[in-house]
Amino acid sequence: MPPVSESADVVICGGAAIGSSVAYHLAADPGFTGRVVVIEKDPTYRFSASALSAASIRQQFSSAVNIRISLFGIDFLRSIGSHLAVDGDVPAIDLHEGGYLYLASEAGAPILKANQKLQAAEGADIALYDPAVLKQRFPWLNVDDLACGTFGVSGEGWFDGWALLQAFRKKARSLGVEYRQGEVARYISEGGRVTAVELADGSRIACGAVVNASGTHGARLAATAGIDIPVKSMKRYVFTFTCKGDVGNCPLLIDATGAWCRPEGQRGSDGQLFIGSCSPLTQEQDVEWIETDPGAEDIDWAFFEEVVWPSLAHRIPAFEQIKPGRAWAGPYDMCGLDHNAIVGPAIGLPNLYLANGFSGHGLQQSPAVGRGLAEYIAHGRYRSLDLADLGHERIVAGRPLKEANVI
Repeated sequence: MPPVSESADVVICGGAAIGSSVAYHLAADPGFTGRVVVIEKDPTYRFSASALSAASIRQQFSSAVNIRISLFGIDFLRSIGSHLAVDGDVPAIDLHEGGYLYLASEAGAPILKANQKLQAAEGADIALYDPAVLKQRFPWLNVDDLACGTFGVSGEGWFDGWALLQAFRKKARSLGVEYRQGEVARYISEGGRVTAVELADGSRIACGAVVNASGTHGARLAATAGIDIPVKSMKRYVFTFTCKGDVGNCPLLIDATGAWCRPEGQRGSDGQLFIGSCSPLTQEQDVEWIETDPGAEDIDWAFFEEVVWPSLAHRIPAFEQIKPGRAWAGPYDMCGLDHNAIVGPAIGLPNLYLANGFSGHGLQQSPAVGRGLAEYIAHGRYRSLDLADLGHERIVAGRPLKEANVI
């Protein structure tokens, strides 16, 4: 058995947005004075969901805990300087509150209306529009087959996800968190607790607590400690295209088909640049589960030509004439039970903290989840926002917390 070469109070496996948010919140907590080590196998984050996502935030969820998480998240992003500035240097994350626009046909209208009622009750600024109002607000929109739409008047939009990730890292390091390049191969457990992590090079780090924020590899790593979580990784695409037509004040639009798009940057001489794709979960097709990180060559352009573009062009006629641009593929860690994250201590191993299966919501949920896990580690409970609804208990019991609004 390799010897334990060093020890830490908390080892965080994975240093992307979730892991780095936990690290920052721990280091910033005056009630915690321990040593925090973050193990990240690839500091370039080239395959990380945090770096490859559409980098957006919304309150339009169907479960109260997700709405509350995002209400905290937007407040955090709005006041990023008070949280993540280092020596007076305020991170520039380019937050743009352009709103989300969810659209529904007659079949989907009851769900959308029920969601909006819950969102408004939780304090989210979400409006319900009939087709006439939709056409008035967004004249470029085809509303002929729509029953209604919900729009985030404030508190929803998009931002620079890479800048947020780096801001978490920089602030955490400034507060004494140590980052280490390496890959955690397995957990070592004794007496119902994780006692150490073993790296791929055979070295070990003893720990008082460990956080599994390993993204694509989270389920495999949890299994080394006998913890089974229903998380698999699927491939997701993001496509870019330019449109010269007038699609002014376009929010992040989510069509009833699952196709989505949003503006990217300022309008240029070639028109407005957009990014977009479509959720395979809304399509009658097999989901492409992956075991390894997707590369740039793994783009399915037929998916854009046959699924994404026709749906978006139907909804926004100006998109019938576009110029396709670059595209990329990234991992999307899906919780198979209910499409919600698994957050908190693992049943049977109370010092193993799970942060897995975010189902596309990890970047936007990173501020609140990082704060919540830091509170639990430092104080033994959630103090600001109770995340128990996302806990491992529901997985063990087979009790899903279904999330209807998954993109």
